[in-house]
Amino acid sequence: MPSYYVAATLARFADEMVAFTLVLLVLDRTGSPALAGLTGAAYALPAIITGPLLGAWLDRTAHRRSALAVNQATLAVVMLVLLLLVGHGAAWIAPALAAVAGATLPMVSGGFTSMLPSLFRPQRLVRANAFESVSFSTAAIAGPATAATLAAAVSVDAAVLVIVGAAVLSIVAITRLPALPPVGASGEPFLASAIGGLRHLARTPPLRASTVTTTLLMGCTGILLIALPLHMPSLGQPRSAAGYLWTAVEIGSVTTALLLGRSKLRPEYVVMLSVAAYGVVLCTWALASSFAVLVVLAVTAGLAEGPTLPAMFAARQQYSPPELQGRVSTTAASLRVGTSALGQATAGVLVPAVGTHAAIPIAGLGLLLAAGLGLLAAHTSRLSG
Repeated sequence: MPSYYVAATLARFADEMVAFTLVLLVLDRTGSPALAGLTGAAYALPAIITGPLLGAWLDRTAHRRSALAVNQATLAVVMLVLLLLVGHGAAWIAPALAAVAGATLPMVSGGFTSMLPSLFRPQRLVRANAFESVSFSTAAIAGPATAATLAAAVSVDAAVLVIVGAAVLSIVAITRLPALPPVGASGEPFLASAIGGLRHLARTPPLRASTVTTTLLMGCTGILLIALPLHMPSLGQPRSAAGYLWTAVEIGSVTTALLLGRSKLRPEYVVMLSVAAYGVVLCTWALASSFAVLVVLAVTAGLAEGPTLPAMFAARQQYSPPELQGRVSTTAASLRVGTSALGQATAGVLVPAVGTHAAIPIAGLGLLLAAGLGLLAAHTSRLSG
C-alpha cells in the first residue's frame, strides 16, 4: 500500500536525520562530545521502557494510526524547541527534550512494521518485508546525506527544519492508512500483556538469537554515530561529512536486500552472518588514508550488512503469532534503540579517551561479538530444548 510506505519512510527519514543532526547541533553549539553522546542517548534510551508498553497497547487498540501520528507531532514540536534552546540555556535542556521525543520512538520502527501482517496476505509478506527493508534503507540513505548537505551548505538549523517538515508530511500520509482492528486479547492484564513480547523474545530460541545480534549491532552503531563526525577532520573533511558515510553504508545495504531475495538459511543465521561480515569490514575503516577510500569501505560494509533487516523481519513474523506481532516488534525495537543510546553515551567517554582510530575498530569487534553471542544463544537453546 503506497500510503503505508510513504508514511513509514518519511517517519524513518526524519528519525535518521535526528540521530545525526542532534549530534551535529550539540557539537556545533557546545563543542562537547560528552554532551552530544548524552543527548543522543537521551533520545534513544526511553524506548527501553516505552517499547513494551506501546507494543501491548498497539496489539489491543484500534487507534494505531493516531499513535503513529502523535509520535510524529511530538518529534516536530521537540525539534523546534531544541532549535531555540540548545546552546542558549543549561546543558541539561538538550538531553531532557531529546528524551521527550524519544519516548515514542519505537513507533517509527516496530509500530509501523507490526502492521505488515494485517495489511498484506501471508504469501505477499516476503515481498512486503523486502520493501520494508527498502523503506528503512531509503530513509537511512537520504536522512544522513540530507543532514550532512544542509549542515555544510546552509546550517544545522536548516536540517532541523527539514526534520519538522518530514514529520508533518508523514502525519498527512498516516491519515490515509486504513483503520486496523485489534489483534491481541483485550481481556489480558495490561502489564502481563506488555511483558508478553519480551517473554516471547526470551523464550523463543531463534528469535532470541536474532534479537541479541541485532540489539548489539545497534550498540555499535551508537558508538559510530559519535566517532565518525569526530573522525572526519583527520581526513580533511568537516564533521558533517560523516553523513555521507551512513548514506554509503545504506546504498550497499539496499542493494543486497533487493538482489538476494529469499535465503535457504534460517533467518536468524542470516542475521548473524551478515552482522559478522559487517564487523570484519568495519575493522578496516580506521586504516583508510582518504575520505574516498573510506566511502568505498562504507559501501562494502553495507553490502555485507544488507540481508540483516529482511531476515530480522522474517524471524519476527515466522516465530511469533499474530497476536504478539505488535509487542514483539516494539519490544525488539526498544531494545535496539536503547542499546544504541548506551553506545552513544559510551562513545562520549570512549572517543576522547582512545581516539577515533581506536574507537571505530572497537565498534567492528563489537559486531563480531554480537554475532558470536547470537550463535551462542542458538547453540545453548538447542542443548536445553
